[in-house]
Amino acid sequence: MPKRALVGYGIDVDAVSGWINTRTGAPANPTDVSRGVFGATVGVDRLLKLWDKYNIKTTWFVPAHSIESFPQQIKKIVDKGHEIALHGYTHEFVSTLSEQQQRDVLEKSIQVITDFTGKKPRGWTAPAWSTSNETIKLLEEFGIEYDHSFMHHDSQPYYVPAPHLTTLTETDVSKPASHWMTPMSSLNPSSVVEIPANWHLDDWPPFQFSLHQASTHGFVDTAVIERLWKEQFEFLYRECPEGGSFVFPISIHPQVSGKPQVILLHERFIEWLNTHEGIELVTMEQIVDEFKSGKLSGVSVEGGVAGK
Repeated sequence: MPKRALVGYGIDVDAVSGWINTRTGAPANPTDVSRGVFGATVGVDRLLKLWDKYNIKTTWFVPAHSIESFPQQIKKIVDKGHEIALHGYTHEFVSTLSEQQQRDVLEKSIQVITDFTGKKPRGWTAPAWSTSNETIKLLEEFGIEYDHSFMHHDSQPYYVPAPHLTTLTETDVSKPASHWMTPMSSLNPSSVVEIPANWHLDDWPPFQFSLHQASTHGFVDTAVIERLWKEQFEFLYRECPEGGSFVFPISIHPQVSGKPQVILLHERFIEWLNTHEGIELVTMEQIVDEFKSGKLSGVSVEGGVAGK
């Protein structure tokens, strides 16, 4: 049996919503808003053309705000047969919300996607991968099958541990040292499948220029990121045993990867991937189905059991 590499593109259609969150408290800048409009229009069209060129189905994580603001554009994605999954309402940083606010956003976003596509979304990724202690509990409550926000592993699916069931004492130097010198408790797997997130497979930090986000660069040579992605894949492919499998989830944004130089990067990378035996470009829900069926072995994290 040859080895298998399941490559999944996750596209975050933040559009305008990514520029109007309240994390900084600053008012929305009209120029930044225009960048979001570019992503929802030009960027979406270019990526759809890219996926058609290589006959790829992908997963689009779409804030409900993007669906309600750009319905004709999102309908193009649905009509092409791509998966639509959850990404908040206005790209809210979940870690800044109360539990009730998180619940309200999930309820509204699920309803918007269900009404728009005729199908309840199966997956969710946290805006900016900024999660909360309540995240997994709420995903279970709303019947969401998989998440794409955590990083316990980088190339294998697993049942994500529930943060609300983990005891973790934070360092508080205002108290005696004995207060914080205690280990983290064991990790308890939830029913939510994790498709690992990975900042090193994300287009935003290297290619998106922002005066407000210190973590972004904006002018990194695409050849640098192409080499970074290839080296990660080469290692995982080399280490994967015959008959084994691994996943390679890539996270991109239409307002970033819709730019000409980044489109060319994706073309080169996809064509390079296809020179390897056992490559499958799939949606994230396909990965979840294979994991749950036992076709992908996955991994366990401390205190958890793979294939639960």
